Amino acid sequence: MSTQITEPPRGTAAGTAGPAPAARGRARRAERAKDWARRAPLLPALVFLVIVTQLPFVATVVISFTRWNALAPDNRGFAAFDNYRAVFTDPAMRSSVGTTVLLTVTVVLVSLVLGLGLALLLDRSFRGRGLVRTLLITPFLVVPVASALLWKHALYNASYGLLNGVLTWIWRLFGSDSPPQPDWMTDSPLAAVEVSLIWQWTPFMMLILLAGLQSRAGDAIEAARMDGASAFDVFRYLTLPHLRRYLELAALLGTVYVVQNFDAVFTITSGGLGTANLPYTIYQTFYQAHDYGRASAQGVVVVLCSLVVATFALRTVSSLLREEVTR
Repeated sequence: MSTQITEPPRGTAAGTAGPAPAARGRARRAERAKDWARRAPLLPALVFLVIVTQLPFVATVVISFTRWNALAPDNRGFAAFDNYRAVFTDPAMRSSVGTTVLLTVTVVLVSLVLGLGLALLLDRSFRGRGLVRTLLITPFLVVPVASALLWKHALYNASYGLLNGVLTWIWRLFGSDSPPQPDWMTDSPLAAVEVSLIWQWTPFMMLILLAGLQSRAGDAIEAARMDGASAFDVFRYLTLPHLRRYLELAALLGTVYVVQNFDAVFTITSGGLGTANLPYTIYQTFYQAHDYGRASAQGVVVVLCSLVVATFALRTVSSLLREEVTR
């Protein structure tokens, strides 16, 4: 009895597993076409972003290696690392670095504490909470120059400012006709700048922390309260650990923005009395000393330092997004 053996067709289990190479190639090309179809509408925006941001930065880097001062037009040429060497050895630059660090740390920490307190209050239910939230957000929506002008003229002015007006009213309540009239911008210039920035950036911290508070697991808090935990215990052992990522994010983002602040320093004190930070020092080098090469080197150093902080901020954002996805 003879047995006939038939050869299985190609492309089946006895042959090559899965689709044929040509079919796989077509599938990959179709997938790439779909990817480009999704990305193509974003290409004009990407090209515009590169032209607006990256090309000027490349030009700034190139100028930072040149010797270019408008007051000496004949002395222009390649300077190698002389501008960067001058940046790190300039006493005014070192002073502005210290001022920038002090200003940034003070504003960010105080804004974080105040923002946390306001976020805890707004996390409760009470009549008119929406209106209160809107009013508290308003300072962050004010144009920075307008905010600085408001503090300089409406609050700090020694002749007609609100602060000295309140002091006059209080002293008159007690029968005194010689109230103190301090010149806030002269007596405490750096504190004057810091207070105006704290007023502006506290709502930003409040919004981030309020979002963190509203993402807490309510069942864990209810269970802790049923077990007899006090409000302070709930805040210390549940709320604060949950807000750690949000506190880090708020601090990093606030640092990135406050380091670059120019409006308040320029408007309130014009960089005088030890309030010149890095952006204002760059402004002085560029527009007053007309040293374009050194000002470009200063700008590159500031951008690189800001990128380091921004990198940590992006990592914190990514970790927050991963936590939200895994819930």
